[in-house]
Amino acid sequence: MHIEYFDYFYQVAKMRSISKVAKQIHISQSALSQQIQKLEDSLGFTLLERSNKGVELTDMGEVVLKYSENIINTYNKMMAELEKGSTESNQVHIEACSSVSNYAIPCSLYKIKEKYPAHKYELITNISEKIKGNILNDISSVGFVYENTNEQELFYHKVGTNKFVLIASYYYDIPKTISLNQLFDYPLIALSAQDELREKLDSMLRKHQRYYDQLKILFVLDSIEAVKSSISREHGLAFLPYISVKEELYNKQFKIINIEDFELDMSVFMICKKNTSQPKVVDEFIQMFKQIGEKSFC
Repeated sequence: MHIEYFDYFYQVAKMRSISKVAKQIHISQSALSQQIQKLEDSLGFTLLERSNKGVELTDMGEVVLKYSENIINTYNKMMAELEKGSTESNQVHIEACSSVSNYAIPCSLYKIKEKYPAHKYELITNISEKIKGNILNDISSVGFVYENTNEQELFYHKVGTNKFVLIASYYYDIPKTISLNQLFDYPLIALSAQDELREKLDSMLRKHQRYYDQLKILFVLDSIEAVKSSISREHGLAFLPYISVKEELYNKQFKIINIEDFELDMSVFMICKKNTSQPKVVDEFIQMFKQIGEKSFC
């Protein structure tokens, strides 16, 4: 079984179209279909239901899709190490949640790079669930996630706290301070990659006999910058990390809306795999980050 089979299947499953993928990778549709058919034959299951409208995953296809990304990433990492001629490398693969990756860690990397100029750092933005999976599967060495979910195979080290604030456009018609009940009267814009925030917010609301699902979620966007753009156009309010809106607050583009007796803070944890002998370059990064922690955030 060739790794390309999984790669082709993964791309088709994501785009839901054989023709689009075939055009993108410059092979014929029939050749691509044959490659996927070979994967199905090897596994003994039909993975895709084909029609004129495109393709849909079967139940077995969903299972294969779940593992395909890890298989492809692990293979690519192996090949990268082989090309270097040794498993010893001066590169550290890091993954972090979007707000940490975009607004906190870059300054930390700069400070660590000053001490270890020969080190190379690759920082990738991902969701927490995938970050943990990639650490466990040795695709990345270090991760940064919100909240400690106590996986037995992962080591968690708290490196800081992100304060989340309720943000509105500077000119949005809303009092500077509102009650928790008033929050439910305003449209909110949510961020799709913030499962931990949603869970924590729901947990806090339940203490007041209210629920996350009762909020007026206008729509869900996939990046902080998209949410900020919508806030600028006065579409509604949003809970965002303070670290991501400092500039807009300073320039009076946004304003913080205080909620009476309600504060939303999320702990940031550095994670790595337990009981694993880390390369020296990774261990040096981890030990240095433990020292500088939150004070090195942007």
